[in-house]
This record gives sequence, structure tokens and C-alpha cells, in this order.
Amino acid sequence: MKPAEVRNMTAEELRAKEADFRREIFNLRFQQATGEIQNPKRMLTVRRDIARILTILQEKEREGGKGK
Repeated sequence: MKPAEVRNMTAEELRAKEADFRREIFNLRFQQATGEIQNPKRMLTVRRDIARILTILQEKEREGGKGK
């Protein structure tokens, strides 16, 4: 996912996407442990996407708190 795509999402959509990515990384870890993983680089991509989502969520929370 590109940062511009993530920034256009709402907080609820971002949390749902994060949950999806966490489920995917969980499944990828099992595949890696059993030696069935098809694309090992996908783990890196998913971890980066999770980090990107968390960063943007944090930015959105800070923007919401500026008016206080």
C-alpha cells in the first residue's frame, strides 16, 4: 500500500486493514515454520504495511487532539 492510499482511509478502515494484515502475517509465520511459504518477501511487505498504518493512525490522532 502506498502512503497516499492509507491517508485517504478513515480510522475505522485503517484499524480493519491492520487486523487483516496481522491475520495475514500470522498465517505467513505458520507457512514459514512448515516450509510451505510461497513468497517469503511478503512477510516484509506486510510488516511494513502494518507500520505504515500505525504511523498514519497516530498522525490522525494527533491532528484530532490539536483543537483541545
